[in-house]
Amino acid sequence: MDTSDIEQLGINVIRGLSMDAPQKANSGHPGTAMALAPLAHVLWSRIMRHDPSDPGWADRDRFVLSAGHASILLYSMLYLTGYGLTLDDIKAFRQWGSLTPGHPEVHHTKGVEVTTGPLGQGFANAVGMGLAERWLRNRFGPEFSNHHTFVICSDGDLMEGVSHEAASLAGHLGLGRLVYIYDDNYITIDGSTDLSYTDDRAKRFESYGWHVENLGDIANDTDGLEQAIRSAMAVEDQPSMLILRSHIGWPSPNRTDTKEAHGEPLGDAEIRATKEILGLPADEKFWVPDEVLEYYRSCIPRGRKLREEWQARQSSSEELTAALEGRGVSGWASKLPSFEAGQSIATRKAFGTALNATAGVIPGLMSGGADLTGNTGTALDGEELQSKTSHSGRQVAYGIREHGMGSIMSGMALHGGVLPVGGTFFVFSDYMRPAVRVAALSKAHAVYVWTHDSIGLGEDGPTHQPIEHLASLRAMPGLRVIRPADANEVAQAWRIAVEGEGPTALVLTRQNVPVLEGTAGAADGVSRGGYVLSESPTGNLDVVLIGTGSEVQHCVGAAAMLAEAGIGARVVSLPSWDLFEAQGPEYIATVLPQGVPRLAVEAGSSFGWDRWATETIGIDRFGQSAPGGLNMEKFGYTAQNVASRAEALVMRTKGES
Repeated sequence: MDTSDIEQLGINVIRGLSMDAPQKANSGHPGTAMALAPLAHVLWSRIMRHDPSDPGWADRDRFVLSAGHASILLYSMLYLTGYGLTLDDIKAFRQWGSLTPGHPEVHHTKGVEVTTGPLGQGFANAVGMGLAERWLRNRFGPEFSNHHTFVICSDGDLMEGVSHEAASLAGHLGLGRLVYIYDDNYITIDGSTDLSYTDDRAKRFESYGWHVENLGDIANDTDGLEQAIRSAMAVEDQPSMLILRSHIGWPSPNRTDTKEAHGEPLGDAEIRATKEILGLPADEKFWVPDEVLEYYRSCIPRGRKLREEWQARQSSSEELTAALEGRGVSGWASKLPSFEAGQSIATRKAFGTALNATAGVIPGLMSGGADLTGNTGTALDGEELQSKTSHSGRQVAYGIREHGMGSIMSGMALHGGVLPVGGTFFVFSDYMRPAVRVAALSKAHAVYVWTHDSIGLGEDGPTHQPIEHLASLRAMPGLRVIRPADANEVAQAWRIAVEGEGPTALVLTRQNVPVLEGTAGAADGVSRGGYVLSESPTGNLDVVLIGTGSEVQHCVGAAAMLAEAGIGARVVSLPSWDLFEAQGPEYIATVLPQGVPRLAVEAGSSFGWDRWATETIGIDRFGQSAPGGLNMEKFGYTAQNVASRAEALVMRTKGES
């Protein structure tokens, strides 16, 4: 077979797999994968620099299937090009324990760069990847970082708000080497896109500052696709959007250009008819001839050669290694500040001190905020701001784009070489939640700095005062949530965030809080998520006072008051529920002994505190517009109220016994 014949056969085989796998699973999205088989073929066999024998090669081109519902397209290419998937894996599409789940998951399947599922996330992740690549190229040179990021996106991606946020920032920053191919197939699950979507996409992206090309109806023209992509790859100062008119489900005789081709298997009869059109064995499922497999796997030696040439150019350094791992250099934690007891400092400001004290020894650190950089302590002193003209800046101004910021941070982290830090007010974690959830699922090493963490922020009122946020975020698997009591706990929380796996949320105060006795030596306690800050001065233990964040100070004050009444109170600082629970029952019992009543004190929802406490001083209503100190007092966050509630709990417990 000549090259054009084997290429066309390969494309048709991709279409066959795209039909057979959803049909066998009785679930999936065949139509987009069928229509875009030529595009995937061009990217994976003609364009992309990738080495299936080393999927983690740092200078590989990145591929993001933001239209993650078309996952069978990606799995087909990973199988055909030799990333380790087998034909049996393709047959196990969407089944329990398979390597081919319904939407691609990074770390689960080799060759998948980001977890895409919720539409728009992959679109924004890719912006982060482009930013990371440019920054690494500037920092370590083009001999280290010199690649592109390719994205397939859909109508759904462009409708979701996060794509607007990310696209706007990408255009503002002039991020080249980003090549997006928009599959403009006119179809959504409900029907034609005209039902809800009539804006001019080309003009929209032009207004963002993107390079835009309307390719027209060339979805089956492999040479035309290659030429358009290579032209976009040459654009260094703008992200590129290539608008491709495709026909979903092509060449299905009865399902092409229909909503049914989007999210339903075609059915055996339709698959048979389509395979006859394609010249595939109509009654054979998952048909992949040896010559097609051999053709696609010729990319392995090509990619290996590119990777080995790249490796020969490299000279290792501790700085580069630390950047790639998202860590500090050896001994970096010795730079962490320590704060003397008696000082009064907002934990957000303490974070800024810790961040800047260690910035020089965390080579991959990039920090920013959603128009709240100074407010959240995420400013890097003396560092340039990323811009069209400054590619070396370690500071990112995300603008008022919390959702976009979260998703872009994930892309930076999953690209590698960057440890992203992003800050906003805690209440606006609501805007970030979809991105944070996918980051937790992806184990993306990112640090969220959420400040103004309670009613203590004051006059902005209930719209800005987080109440239920701690409870909801603690419920998210894979997200490490830390609410430090004071500046010393902040420093240790930052250490944990840098050295830990996956995402970390640091929840910090607007208002000043005292540096407490005992926290300077509490590195181990903070790492364990909870520890005994102070023991009962009376020698007897009648009650345990458990606090987080700014409320720990009131537990300390209450313990002193209770001692005067002869009631022995232990004070426990519990900055991280998930870290504490991970210690196991033996350690937990040493901190929270059985049989002793426990009073939890936290300026947020009481939901979930019954896990640790007998009673809770919490807030189960929205807040109030008033000065922060007055708010705290009115809602009962004073040492006097904590002492009164604790004494009543002790008396009631003794009466019940």
